[in-house]
Amino acid sequence: MSRESPGRGPLYRLYTSRLRRHLDPASVPHHVAMMIDGNRRWARQLGFDTPAEGHRAGAAKMREFLGWCDELGIKVVSLYLLSSDNLRKRDSAELADLIEIIAELAEALSQEGDWRVKHVGRSDILPAELARVLADAEERTKDHTGLHVNLAVGYGGRNEIVDAVRSIITKHEASGGTMEDLAAQLTPEMIGEHLYTGGQPDPDLVIRTSGEQRLSDFLLWQSAHSEFYFVEALGPDLRQVDFLRAIRDFADRDRRFGR
Repeated sequence: MSRESPGRGPLYRLYTSRLRRHLDPASVPHHVAMMIDGNRRWARQLGFDTPAEGHRAGAAKMREFLGWCDELGIKVVSLYLLSSDNLRKRDSAELADLIEIIAELAEALSQEGDWRVKHVGRSDILPAELARVLADAEERTKDHTGLHVNLAVGYGGRNEIVDAVRSIITKHEASGGTMEDLAAQLTPEMIGEHLYTGGQPDPDLVIRTSGEQRLSDFLLWQSAHSEFYFVEALGPDLRQVDFLRAIRDFADRDRRFGR
């Protein structure tokens, strides 16, 4: 069973090409974060017995999405694939399928040209096999210089901030410093350096599919000055034209960064 791909005729291709041509390379975001949402609804609407087919279609769409980003010259993409809340709350059968699909995606991405894969999230709360696959993908691609792909798996934004603060305290105590010294020295920049994404630029643009308009504990610290764009399409139905419209909209915004 499949859904017809909307707008894949010559007019669609012409419009997509026109959108791409009119984008100024200098206005393209450096880092795009994607919240892929609506996979389960997509599967339910098509009459599948389980959400697994929706998650598989969503994973395939994410590979396609990364290709679009690479073509535009975007340097970093963060994909929100599995939250720490999902691990606690999802049905066990659905979670098992999702874990297998994420492992397959990580393995495939690590074989994709010169892309670099990085796991962001807690490895200790993941099934051992998934943690191993993510670690292997990261190790295999650590010297790659192409598109940098963050896979947020077992991820929670509040947990990330807690882990960053713990790391700072542990490092400070190991150097013999006091809590009073640390309190005086602590800065937002210091916390940023100890996040899972430490050393990376914050996302310029955060995209979420399926019409939902919430952060869902994704990159809470990093997205303080990000632009947001919400797409009505369910995750597997995302089209390149939707993506290009998001980039065009981003380019037209006046980013103030609190000024």
